[in-house]
Amino acid sequence: MTASSTASTTIAAGRRAFLNQSGLSLGSAALASLLHSELPAADRALAPRAAQFPAKAKNVICMFMAGGPSQLELFSPKPVLRKYHGQTPPAHMMQGRRFAFLPADAKLLGSNRRFERWGNCGMDLSSALPFHRGIVDDVCWLRAVTTDVFNHGPAKLFMNCGFQAPGRPSLGAWVAYGLGSESSSLPGFVVLQSGPRGPRAGNTLWSSGFLPTTCQGVPFRSRGNPILNLSNPPGISREAQSDFTDTVGKLNALRLSEIRDPEIQTRIEAYETAFAMQMSAPELTQLDHETSKTLEMYGAKPGQASFANNCLLARRMIERGVRFVQLYHTDWDHHGGKGADLDGALDQVCREVDQPASALVRDLKERGLLEDTLVIWGGEFGRTPMGEPRESTGRDHHIDAFTIWAAGGGLKSGHLHGTTDELGFGPVEGRLHVHDLHATILHLLGLDHLQLTFRFQGRDYRLTDVHGEVVHDILA
Repeated sequence: MTASSTASTTIAAGRRAFLNQSGLSLGSAALASLLHSELPAADRALAPRAAQFPAKAKNVICMFMAGGPSQLELFSPKPVLRKYHGQTPPAHMMQGRRFAFLPADAKLLGSNRRFERWGNCGMDLSSALPFHRGIVDDVCWLRAVTTDVFNHGPAKLFMNCGFQAPGRPSLGAWVAYGLGSESSSLPGFVVLQSGPRGPRAGNTLWSSGFLPTTCQGVPFRSRGNPILNLSNPPGISREAQSDFTDTVGKLNALRLSEIRDPEIQTRIEAYETAFAMQMSAPELTQLDHETSKTLEMYGAKPGQASFANNCLLARRMIERGVRFVQLYHTDWDHHGGKGADLDGALDQVCREVDQPASALVRDLKERGLLEDTLVIWGGEFGRTPMGEPRESTGRDHHIDAFTIWAAGGGLKSGHLHGTTDELGFGPVEGRLHVHDLHATILHLLGLDHLQLTFRFQGRDYRLTDVHGEVVHDILA
């Protein structure tokens, strides 16, 4: 082989490699019109699809309090626990229970919080959540939730994906897979984050797992560019981008027609959405378009990164057809110690969340959106009736009895579901396992958790694995 032929071969190979790799660039989004002509809408992974049966809810907003909020400081006063503060818990209540950090001689810890009953439903709320008083009769209170995993990362995965190890699709991904999305200019599943750091387990919490990657959660930022690298780089005109994306798009469409690889179709749809988001995402995040009354109700300040801004963004996304919006807020892990106590540290995180979470429910209700939108608030587990012996007051992780609240989307409003024993160790009635919660969420969306499956590596998978029952007692 001559030197010139070798060079030609190398250049050709380099060109093929470049064209193959360039299909992953955001710029390829500009070929939306071509791609729509190449692919029928019914073939697109996130095309809107009818539910399996009549649905109560169309969209979901999930507010995830990463770290495990203490139900004993917020929702469960437990006067008997206060009475026996400092004593050793009864032996029979400790049998078979697992804890992350508690020593064998851990003592009962009564809460020093002031509780009152609010609303027609008579829900107990502590003074740490004053704004929640205004929504007690709009909420379905799930007071005996249980899970299986007591360490943060695996427990977050279990709550979000139905399994404690990475690799499974998240709830949001399953919903996007089952129903598609009504938005053609935004992702079907969006993730918003706030707090001092990201949640443990990171992006595996909103992964699509083995489902099409179009179904995975797309993280948005509440200030600056909503998505990194969304804009064209300096010096790249729209005409130049169009020339490039025309070529790459045609190659992708040609390849798809030859081998019908679903991941190529997923890539094409990602380009479409990314191109549309260059226009829709900046407009979405301009909160100064909201009225001063609305901003004040949420406590939102345009241009800042906060849970309040994210709650308002979530409402705006639902209005624009996004199917599933998930808000993560850290840090609720109050073991005791500096910055992690059940006094000042808990007060601080409650102040960040209380007003905007309540405002979201009120705002959706006032706009007629709550009926079709399921709103969920909670963490991966609760906290123990025993105190953790550190330099300041704290509690360990507790998987056997904690509180989650949900509103709208076909749930009973002002309903108290489940009770726990007088010390808060476990359910007395109304036990609701995470798999049951997932089954019920899917049911409200018109999806049968037994039938929403995906075949992977020779078996059919589902969100609830081989578990889960719909909790009909909480349905309106």
